[in-house]
Amino acid sequence: MSDEKIFYFVDNVKYNTDETSLTGAQIKAEAGIDPTYALFLEAKGDDPDEQVGDGEYQSMEKDKGPKRFYSVPPATFGNQCQ
Repeated sequence: MSDEKIFYFVDNVKYNTDETSLTGAQIKAEAGIDPTYALFLEAKGDDPDEQVGDGEYQSMEKDKGPKRFYSVPPATFGNQCQ
């Protein structure tokens, strides 16, 4: 592996890693994201974004530019008013 850092974005914040793959849980932990949130990988063009599970490894090596992830809070259903 080269000494060059691999960088990626989570919620538009840049992060660096020496690892060629990280799990969804590792990405969320590095970014300080609540573990109950879902993590998604932004797809290229019109392709649908891909949810990344906590135990799922994601290659961090660049395809065409750095990987871009975003977090989504868990959905709430029903009436929240008291």
